[in-house]
Amino acid sequence: MLTLYTYIAVAGGGALGACTRLFIQQQALNLLGKSFPFGTLAVNVIGSFLIGLIYAYFQQHDIQNPQLKAFITVGILGALTTFSTFSLETVLLIQEGNLVGATLNILLNVTLCIGCVYLALLTVKG
Repeated sequence: MLTLYTYIAVAGGGALGACTRLFIQQQALNLLGKSFPFGTLAVNVIGSFLIGLIYAYFQQHDIQNPQLKAFITVGILGALTTFSTFSLETVLLIQEGNLVGATLNILLNVTLCIGCVYLALLTVKG
């Protein structure tokens, strides 16, 4: 069951993650320019690596603190990038031997999300 403390942890982590995202994107823009969305790529790669590290560490050390997990994974990394969660869930499906589920997760997330952005743009455009 989620408690008020869990929501507060997520809110605090979210603020930190959002500021970190802005910082990383700005640094990528300054270093690499605007020719490609390097900032988004950077936060997705960094966030995916970090969620893997955090997940493995929590598993290895049997950390059961729900507020700490929520602060880091949903708050910080969720605001930094939701792609990290998508990446972790896909890898976990593969590790469970559920290649169909992993493939479906990839195909549905990529096609539906890109399709929805396109549909929204068409809707607004009129």
